[in-house]
Amino acid sequence: MTHRALPPEQGLYDPQQEHDACGVGFIVHIKGEKRHEIINQGLEILRNLTHRGAVGADPLAGDGAGIIIQIPDAFLREEVSQPLPKLGEYGVGMLFLPRDPQTRAECEKIMADVIAAEGQTVLCWRDVPTNNAGLSEGVKAIEPVIRQLFVGKGDNCTDQDAFERKLFVIRKVIEHTVLRQLNIDYADFYIPSFSSRTLLYKGMLLAAQVGDYYPDLQDERMVTALALVHQRFSTNTFPTWDLAQPFRMICHNGEINTLRGNINWMAARRHAMASEYLGEDLD
Repeated sequence: MTHRALPPEQGLYDPQQEHDACGVGFIVHIKGEKRHEIINQGLEILRNLTHRGAVGADPLAGDGAGIIIQIPDAFLREEVSQPLPKLGEYGVGMLFLPRDPQTRAECEKIMADVIAAEGQTVLCWRDVPTNNAGLSEGVKAIEPVIRQLFVGKGDNCTDQDAFERKLFVIRKVIEHTVLRQLNIDYADFYIPSFSSRTLLYKGMLLAAQVGDYYPDLQDERMVTALALVHQRFSTNTFPTWDLAQPFRMICHNGEINTLRGNINWMAARRHAMASEYLGEDLD
């Protein structure tokens, strides 16, 4: 059965393959040159994917959108109050924190304790500038406090790859500890990215809102050689700040309907798993 509103089959397009999904875009400078233009082009791609996303009854309440870029080293050095180690020897955590000041302080203490226990150094914190003027009241009501945490590489990490793995372990330990001890969930506390290589700006936003919501992205000092963008169409899960994409390593253009099964299968195999790189940290 065909739909008369669809274009005829042409080139790589086949109307029989028509289906809805999220929008994904990627741009890279093939010579690895870092430019602010890449961010602008990434945001333009994102705006052009507006039709692949969804909104609620409130036209200002989007399913989520975001952009992941390389760490903008020069920009961050000018923005933070403390000198940073050379690129690759510090990591940046992008944090969605609770709105309640006391709970937020407890989260930050747990993070600092875990980082120290893992042999790394808390360098400084940065409040991420945001502009929520264009958000709906419903989205504002669940808007997190957004901060960045800078972590210095410890002596127990021999190179950047080892440091990246350590940041992964730290993030997982922090998440488990915070959610268990404070009895909160990902709606209250979430770490969009925690890396020495990449930085993620996302939220429960419309595609066109991302660049306006995060003034960082408008700053000419922000440069990258790549940008990965995502506009979400939430089909079988409710839109939330934490489920906006990209995720830390990937973004995808459809819901994973077997997610619960995948989690259970992994849990069942947990004690049989081993890793040359993670060692005892795997547990």
